[in-house]
Amino acid sequence: MSSGTFRIEKDSLGEIRVPDAAWYGIQTQRAVDNFPISGRRPDRDFVLAHVAIKRAAAVANRQAGWLEERLAAAIIDAVDRILAGEFLDQFVVDRFQAGAGTSHNMNSNEVIANLANVALGGRRGEYAPVHPNDHVNMGQSTNDTIPTAIRLAALAKLPRLCAAVRAMADEYAAIAAREADTVKSGRTHLQDAVPTTLGREFAAYAWILRRCAGRLEAVRPMLCEIGLGGSAAGTGLNTAPGYPDSAAAELARLTGEAIRPASDLAAQMQSMHDVQQLSSTLRDLALELTRTANDMRLLASGPRTGLGEIVLPAVQPGSSIMPGKVNPVMFEMLNQVCYQVLGQDAAVAAMTQAGQLELNVMMPALGSALFDAMDWLTHAMDAATERNLKGLRVDRERCREFLHASVGLATLLNTRIGYAAAAEVAKTSERSGRPVREVVAERGLLSAEEFDALVLKAARDGRPE
Repeated sequence: MSSGTFRIEKDSLGEIRVPDAAWYGIQTQRAVDNFPISGRRPDRDFVLAHVAIKRAAAVANRQAGWLEERLAAAIIDAVDRILAGEFLDQFVVDRFQAGAGTSHNMNSNEVIANLANVALGGRRGEYAPVHPNDHVNMGQSTNDTIPTAIRLAALAKLPRLCAAVRAMADEYAAIAAREADTVKSGRTHLQDAVPTTLGREFAAYAWILRRCAGRLEAVRPMLCEIGLGGSAAGTGLNTAPGYPDSAAAELARLTGEAIRPASDLAAQMQSMHDVQQLSSTLRDLALELTRTANDMRLLASGPRTGLGEIVLPAVQPGSSIMPGKVNPVMFEMLNQVCYQVLGQDAAVAAMTQAGQLELNVMMPALGSALFDAMDWLTHAMDAATERNLKGLRVDRERCREFLHASVGLATLLNTRIGYAAAAEVAKTSERSGRPVREVVAERGLLSAEEFDALVLKAARDGRPE
């Protein structure tokens, strides 16, 4: 029944006004009214993953003879339009909603049912011949579709995230190759240490990021094990024979991933262990990114009173009061994102352990926290790589100045004159402010030229002899 710009829909709790233009229905509208919490609509990859599950279910139910061909075709056509990017604005339930995600599940069911019914000559909100629960949700439950959608959405995001990690690693590696012979002072405890090369320093950043990417990829097989077909509480209630395998095969075809039913369907709705594994790996990546971002800020500090060994591209003025000031804003941004990701992981961990008996009802917020972490890291790394790492310049003269000013160079004398005598050289250099090379030459230990050659060999090869 239509009333002005609204139509009246009815469910077991009574009647509700739904906007005439809406493709969703009464249960979605109830959720919109109940949960005006964050103002954030569902994640796009999650929406697409969830409607892809509806397509897979329709295919599996049609194959089993449970769903009439005409209705299955209408459901599949409706889903395909959504997967192509239409009607995404119709997924409107807040990220903080009823436990387990029933509201989002019904949002998908209602949108697809209304699209299918209009295509078959029906009207929005009347749910004939296609019903949201009886047909679109056939053989399914919120309990198995939502955790499956979370895993599928994470799988969709994973390649973009890994590409961002590897792109940053590649840029660090390119700088490392370019600066392989740029000798500089190493620093440990933020104090002068033995000589190294900027190439070695940056190659290490590339290596650790590539290892992080490998660890992210290692989570993929676990995410491919889904609980779809478990229906309510993992029992498989009201599912067609062969449904888990058929639905998983269709999802594998749609996603290009090795989707398969878990050997224990109930476990995949009780536990979010694999999702927590991914979140933990995101946390570990964020910790490494924080460390390397801080290094970039330290190495670029100055320009006159800091280290200033690298110069980051200027992307914006750095101060509203100090003229000419330029700050390392891209790596400051990356730091902030990483700290937020640590918070998201803490939330995911808390919500993972909050599952009770047959179901984890915290899944809507758990999924949202995971998706945010993945997207934020992807975008932040891409931006930092494009806007700052590309175009990074090394001040080789500055590196040389610090190198020869470092008292850490005395360490190179250990194998020639012993630790105690080398320590005395270091103390003399520190007290007098004179370079180690001068003290060494003055004492007749090595000529200045011989000492320079010793430094270069040690920095490049890791040993002075």
